[in-house]
Amino acid sequence: MLEQTVIREAPRRTSLARVAVASSMGSIIEFYDFLIYGTAAALVFPQVFFPALGTAAGTLASFGTFAVAFVARPVGAILFGHFGDRLGRKKTLVSTLLIMGMATVMIGLLPDASMIGIAAPIILVLLRFLQGFAVGGEWAGAALLASEYAPPKKRGLYAAFPQLGPSIAFALASGTFLIINLTLGDKSDAFLTYGWRIPFILSAVLVVIGLYIRLKIEETPVFAAETAARGAAPAPRKLPVWDAVRNQPRQILLGGASTMMLFAFFYTGTAFLSAYGTNPEGLAHTRPTILSLGILGAVVFAIGTMASAIISDRVGRRAVIVTSCIIAVPWALVLFPILDIGSTWSFGLGLAGTLLIVGGIYGPVGAYLPELFATRYRYTGAGMAYNLGALVGGGITPLVAASIGASLGSYSIGLLLAGVSVISLLATFGLPETKGISLKD
Repeated sequence: MLEQTVIREAPRRTSLARVAVASSMGSIIEFYDFLIYGTAAALVFPQVFFPALGTAAGTLASFGTFAVAFVARPVGAILFGHFGDRLGRKKTLVSTLLIMGMATVMIGLLPDASMIGIAAPIILVLLRFLQGFAVGGEWAGAALLASEYAPPKKRGLYAAFPQLGPSIAFALASGTFLIINLTLGDKSDAFLTYGWRIPFILSAVLVVIGLYIRLKIEETPVFAAETAARGAAPAPRKLPVWDAVRNQPRQILLGGASTMMLFAFFYTGTAFLSAYGTNPEGLAHTRPTILSLGILGAVVFAIGTMASAIISDRVGRRAVIVTSCIIAVPWALVLFPILDIGSTWSFGLGLAGTLLIVGGIYGPVGAYLPELFATRYRYTGAGMAYNLGALVGGGITPLVAASIGASLGSYSIGLLLAGVSVISLLATFGLPETKGISLKD
């Protein structure tokens, strides 16, 4: 009776509309903070923090610091997953937002290599680690916040709202850098001196807004019911991470492998292609051109995310993800030949196509990974799977792409992306369909 009461009353205290706003707003802010680093890593950090290395080596070192966050993400997923499964989704999400905000503002205030020497890139790496640590705990909590409130037949739709975070954040990050770049000038020393810092410092305002929204919501009814049942029949409980690894290791590993493709494509599109497009020895597009096309790509990404999530409520999560992986293979092989045409329209087409495919898998993932795991360790299990995929697909792939692209040519990057897509396809075949299952276990 207590479980039924909790499940019935919680949605009246917190409407589905407020849950959608809270899950998406927090996700937007955290990914904005995360992605402005990627934009800066491509456009600014090689000159600011690694000036002595030259263009190619500086870009590689810059993406090395970018990859540090992906090492931290599984650590964050385990730690915040523990508290999210023990103390609740809401409290944990407030913590991740605070940590991300503080780390991002401190990057904006960090002196460059000309002022403090080698200490600058070292501190940058530490702050980047904190960013990854916070994002590692953010995604699963936001996805669970939406999916555990949503009606079963519309779970894909509601779980897509936090999935809009990266696309909107990419548009905000590109737009902020574009405005600053146009104001200060594409070739201006002011942009390299202090202009790039403004988006990082401004994130403090967004964090305050996000905290206000998240503090207004209640705990999810599914978690509240599980907590009530646990209190009514207390028993020794193991760590959520141990429960998840012992009971569902297959779902963690295959879930991570199934998402590798989306991270490889997403961070190739949002970070690596910014460096590839502005490289003076390559395509040599201007910063405003790349940033403007980034906004266009973000719109396409958002449309693909919502469309695929809605479709997944009709035909199933697995079917949509499999289809996206299949389409990704030939697209990866033609992507760089399209980009290497060298025109503005070809770069825009390449970026938009890449992010559309990302949206095709990212939409259903918001519901799919949480549906794979039991309530008592759902935050931990879904977070571990997601961030393992992020570590390999988003952290290692762009770094390898920067390396092999310089030595073997751009087509080798396409082969790399195609290979990752095949791995994700095979992993998804090994997972069950979850559409319509109950989350109240």
